[in-house]
Amino acid sequence: MPRGTSAATQAQEGIINYIRVNRLGPGDILPSETFLCEELGFSRTSVREAIRTLSSLDIVEVRHGHGTYVSNMSLAPMIQGMILRVVLDADKSLATLDHIVDLRSAIDHSLAEELVEIWKDRDTAPLYAIVDEMRTRHANGQPFINEDRAFHRALLGEISNPLITELSDAFWEIHMALMPELELRMPSDIALTIEAHADMVGALEKADPDLFKSLVDEHYAPLRRTLSSIGGEK
Repeated sequence: MPRGTSAATQAQEGIINYIRVNRLGPGDILPSETFLCEELGFSRTSVREAIRTLSSLDIVEVRHGHGTYVSNMSLAPMIQGMILRVVLDADKSLATLDHIVDLRSAIDHSLAEELVEIWKDRDTAPLYAIVDEMRTRHANGQPFINEDRAFHRALLGEISNPLITELSDAFWEIHMALMPELELRMPSDIALTIEAHADMVGALEKADPDLFKSLVDEHYAPLRRTLSSIGGEK
C-alpha cells in the first residue's frame, strides 16, 4: 500500500482480496467481523469503516442481525456518481446528457444484427403490447417511463453479452433521472418516439438491421431536437 493510505482503506482492499481469493459470489456470506479483524490484522473500527464503504459501493450488503453478504455488485454507484457529476457541472449538463444519448444509441446500433437474429423466430407480441401501453398512458396524459424501460429490457433481454444489457439499462436510468434534475420537459413530439418503438419491432420482423438502426435514430430524435433548441438559447 502507498505510504499514507489509511487503515480503513487497507482493510477495504483486504476484504476485497478475501472475496477474490475465496471465490465468494453474490449472496455468499462473509466471515464475522471478529474473524476479519484477526485474518486481515486490522482493528474492529477499520474493518467496520471498510464494510461501510464497500456497502456504499454495492460490493457487500449488510443485513442487520444476519451478517454481511457479497452483493450483486450492480452499477448503482456508477449511476449515482454520473447523475451527481452532471448536475454539479451545470455548464456542461446538457452536453453530457446528449453524450449519454449517444451512448444509448451506439449500443442499440451495435446490436442491430444480433437482435435481428434473436427476434426472427420469436413472438414480438409482448413488445407491441408494451408499446400499446405507452400509447394509452400518453393519450391519458400520463408518463410512460416504466413502460419505456420494460420495452428496452425486453428488447435486449436475450443478447449474448449480459454486461451490455446492464450498461444499456444503467444509461437509461441516468438519462431518465437527469430529465427532472435538469428541469427538462418531455419533447412536444414525444409521440414520435412511441411510434419509433413499434417501428423498431417491425424492422426486426423484416430482418432489416439497417432499417432498425435508422429507427433507433428516430427514437432519439425528439429528445435531440429538444436539447439542441435549449442549447441554442444559451
